[in-house]
This record gives sequence, C-alpha cells and structure tokens, in this order.
Amino acid sequence: MTTTTATDLGALLDRVRAGREFGANVYSTLDVLQVLYDRVLRITPATVADPDRDRFLLSKGHAVAGYYALLAARGFLPAEWLDDQGGPASRLGDHPDRTLVPGVEIGSGSLGHGLGLGVGTALGLRAQGRTGPRVYVLLGDAELDEGSNHEAIAYAGATGLGNLTAIVLDNRSATYGWPGGAASRFTVNGWSAATVDGRDHDALHAALTGHDDHRPHVVVAVVTDGE
Repeated sequence: MTTTTATDLGALLDRVRAGREFGANVYSTLDVLQVLYDRVLRITPATVADPDRDRFLLSKGHAVAGYYALLAARGFLPAEWLDDQGGPASRLGDHPDRTLVPGVEIGSGSLGHGLGLGVGTALGLRAQGRTGPRVYVLLGDAELDEGSNHEAIAYAGATGLGNLTAIVLDNRSATYGWPGGAASRFTVNGWSAATVDGRDHDALHAALTGHDDHRPHVVVAVVTDGE
C-alpha cells in the first residue's frame, strides 16, 4: 500500500498556494483526504471510469486546494497542473469540475448539494444491483445549516442507504449547531455514527470502515486546533 506523507502533500499544497493564504476550510480536510485515498477508497487513476469503483464527492468545493494536492500525490493529475491553479487556461478552477479534472465525481461549491448528490449516486448504484461500491461525501459542519442537507439525511435514513458514508468536518464553524452534537442530527434519522479526532489517522480509518452496510453511516471528524 502506497501512502501519502504529510511532507509530500505539503509540498504539493505549496504549489497550489502560490503565495495565497489558506484557512481552516482547506487545512481541516487534509488528514481525512489522506486516510480516504491511502486506506479506504477503492479507486485509482486506472479505475476512474470503472462502474464498480468507490465514489468520493467533495461537497465543500471551496476547500479544493487540498483535494487537488492529494489527487496529484496519488497520480490522478500531473503535479505541473498545480502551478497554474485558477489561471485562465487552467483545468483546476477554484471549485472542482468533473468534466476537466480526472478523478473528480461532481462539480461542487454551491454548499448543500453534495449530500443530495451522494444520496442519488447511492440510490443509482442500488438500482443497478452494484452492492460493492460505496459513496463517500465530505461536508463542512456549517454546510449542515442548509435545508437540503436535512432532507438528504432524512431520506437516506428512511431508505436504509447502507452504501453511503458522510464525513462531516467539524471545526466549529456552524452558525446553529445541533443539540447533542453533529452526529445526533444523523442518528435521529437512523444513521450509524462515529465521532473522532479529525487528525488521528487510525481513528479516522476505524470510523470510516465502521459501517454496517444496513444503514447510512456518518463520521464526524472534529478539528479544534485552528486549522
């Protein structure tokens, strides 16, 4: 198994940065992305069109810098593309575009859409009889304020979408929050849940693989260190 070191990822992220400042929206994603692509997702540059691949959907598309760096580290796109990210001729926009970037499943950035698209993808796989692939959706905690996510959470629980995993990056940026914490918003709708340290790779791996395949699963990755 090939792993992506923090040093490798940091060097690639510096190429995307090009003197710009990134905030918690980007830095909070890095550990989850590493664990997903190194240890969980069944997808490679050679299988981006395989119907039996796992699907990863970045709902918080404004945090795309770390995603681009990770895709380059894993060979989905040339590292040279990072040097012109956001440029007029670049395929790497400020939000990901599935038609331009290898390995990207959805165009995202309008917050509140990713989980609904994940639900639809999971339903489509079920309708095709594909029981192997899983769908993983990465959201921000503030994104849960969107009503569309409430509907997606309720629907996924009611229909028992056991091939769906949501990952909520909780950096305490939500305006309203939820009584009992972010996970309770899902469990009240029939999801299984795990809340872990968003920097602990072993804990993240255990949580991301802790689904029971009979109901949707959520992993709340708590990041409280300012990043």
